[in-house]
Amino acid sequence: MTKHEDVKNGIIFPVGEKNDAYAQYFIGQSYLQSLVADPEISVGVGNVTFEPGCRNNWHIHHDGFQLLLVTGGEGWYQEEGKTAQALKAGDIIVTHDGVKHWHGAAKDSWFEHIAITAGTPEWLEPVTDELYDQLAK
Repeated sequence: MTKHEDVKNGIIFPVGEKNDAYAQYFIGQSYLQSLVADPEISVGVGNVTFEPGCRNNWHIHHDGFQLLLVTGGEGWYQEEGKTAQALKAGDIIVTHDGVKHWHGAAKDSWFEHIAITAGTPEWLEPVTDELYDQLAK
């Protein structure tokens, strides 16, 4: 059974279109609704929605940061060398410059967060099924 199906319609902001521009950096389907994309500021704000089981690759933000404001569903966040954190609506994640990390939905739940991002992302290897499958146990 899939939890938090209401997330697929957007909790606060619209769910957006299929995230085709970044699909190569995700396992599973995600959706992106840009909320702030002003070329005069160096921060992007987007509503990112993940179908159950969807997660992004390991990545690093260079010369910047990423803030995640969880608005719905259940998901995961992990920094390299640390234990994965379960996420739910109301959680806030601060990822500092240069920290390798990934985030995404729980296997059985839709997941949505607002991503506030500065700097340049470096996309790395996918999160392995072996690592991800251990989180559900």
